[in-house]
Amino acid sequence: MKNEYMKATALAPSNIAFIKYWGKKNEDLRLPVNGSISMNLSNLLTTTTVEFDPDYKKDDVIFINDDLDHSVGEKRIITHLDRIRSRAQIKVKAKVVSKNNFPSGTGLSSSASGFAALTLAASRAAGLHLFEKELTILARLGSGSACRSIPDGFTEWLSGNSSETSYAISIYPPDYWDIVDIVAIVSDDKKEVSSTEGQKLADSSAFASLRFSKINNKIKFLKQYLRVKNFTKFGELVEAEALEMHAIMMTSIPSLLYIMPESLKIMHLVKKWMTEGYEVYFTLNTGQDIHLICQEKNRGKIYQLLSEISEVKQIIVNKPSKGARLLNEHLF
Repeated sequence: MKNEYMKATALAPSNIAFIKYWGKKNEDLRLPVNGSISMNLSNLLTTTTVEFDPDYKKDDVIFINDDLDHSVGEKRIITHLDRIRSRAQIKVKAKVVSKNNFPSGTGLSSSASGFAALTLAASRAAGLHLFEKELTILARLGSGSACRSIPDGFTEWLSGNSSETSYAISIYPPDYWDIVDIVAIVSDDKKEVSSTEGQKLADSSAFASLRFSKINNKIKFLKQYLRVKNFTKFGELVEAEALEMHAIMMTSIPSLLYIMPESLKIMHLVKKWMTEGYEVYFTLNTGQDIHLICQEKNRGKIYQLLSEISEVKQIIVNKPSKGARLLNEHLF
């Protein structure tokens, strides 16, 4: 008879960072050079089932509807399973089945949702009942931004100076503000340089030190705009922050060019729509797909405008979302 606790399934959202991090002060612990603020996304989701079973001779990782580089993905996942096994003091091998409802490796933070879901499912399957702070620390070790996908709604990742002090918290619940994130997918192509590898180049940009010297003030201002729900100031800062991060990427050595012509077209159109009275701002993660931030009242119009652009392959509308949570139904 198998122990029931040896199998668990979790659902976790991806997130969009309003204040971003690019660069680590400790690669092994994935400690970021600066804190960040993000929002969990209701319709960019990863579902993961983990089962520990003495009958398994080796760890088995399966990606449903995904063409990730399995050799890289499996290695990171098994390393993470080892962390959880060590904490739970077990040596049992596992089967992991994971499914995304959005493209992976295109800059939509699939590693955030993926490792958040894996952390919650695997820790529970291993018999661990961790507090939220502990889960965010553990998720961070798998993928830095994954820690932000554990708490609900609008989250802040505190950079910290040690593994115990670098964790994420919820600063506002999902229903705090009725802003909308509309993702315009312009390409399913995988980026040639992963975020993990790209961040190692951050310090080579001549502008990196200037960015880091001002980032804490940025965080303070963004939290202020969130607190009073000043959408204009909030949107202007979020847009400028995305451009600044990509400027660091483009001026690193070697340069990282994640933005594609299709991305630029939408960025130009956003500026045009603003002059026509539709308040909307863009942001990007480490890829070509664009996130448009607007208020609920403009959601329908922005969706319509995006749907008229031939380069847009798919549109995904997101509201602020709960963080990682357990499900009763399993993938296998």
